[in-house]
Amino acid sequence: MAKRGKKYLEAKSKIDPEKKYSFTEGVQKIIEVSYVKFDETFDIAVRLGVDPRHADQMVRGTVVLPYGLGKEVKVAVFAKGEKEKEALDSGADFVGNEDLIEKIKGGWFGFDKAIATPDMMGAVGKIGKLLGPRGLMPNVKTGTVTFELGKAIKELKAGKIDFRVEKAGIVHAPMGKVSFGHEKILSNMSAFIETIIKAKPSSSKGSYMKSIALSSTFGPSIKIDPTYIKELVKIS
Repeated sequence: MAKRGKKYLEAKSKIDPEKKYSFTEGVQKIIEVSYVKFDETFDIAVRLGVDPRHADQMVRGTVVLPYGLGKEVKVAVFAKGEKEKEALDSGADFVGNEDLIEKIKGGWFGFDKAIATPDMMGAVGKIGKLLGPRGLMPNVKTGTVTFELGKAIKELKAGKIDFRVEKAGIVHAPMGKVSFGHEKILSNMSAFIETIIKAKPSSSKGSYMKSIALSSTFGPSIKIDPTYIKELVKIS
């Protein structure tokens, strides 16, 4: 196990390892113990009562965080003809078709999200092995394969994230920056948790939200009591 630095250990000492905090307490504590000089990303990890090995228990979806991610999101769009101009007019950072595909084949990945029009997916599929592992492959289920480019670009720029449960039944997602303060982070978190609840598979039995943990990029994690979920979201 890697040795932890003095500042990390000092931050960890301020957290009760046996306590399960409320969302408000947890967020405030993460902000309080942040010790690095840059603006850390605030993360959430939710362990769900599902078995992703079964297709009917897969949990995935998208959500537009009310306060975004706190960073500029660079969007690349695979389109041709009039749709190229539409993408540029809508604020896309990079637009192209075969030329953009060749650039990526050459090792360029200067973007955070990718969108493709349906008629481009045959060509984009050829670089799926390059885009997929980086989480950049356009997908119908996440709304990134569409002719509605203006809407898709606007959502990604505003802080739309997509999530998918991992093999261990855990969903990880960024909730913004520590500098947001607790109110904005809680608002983003509420939208995210509410979306996960709505995505609950009908085949999932027993406890759905098994455990929740919050952390910052280099800070220690904090356990959250799932019973506080009703206080966070508007779902009964």
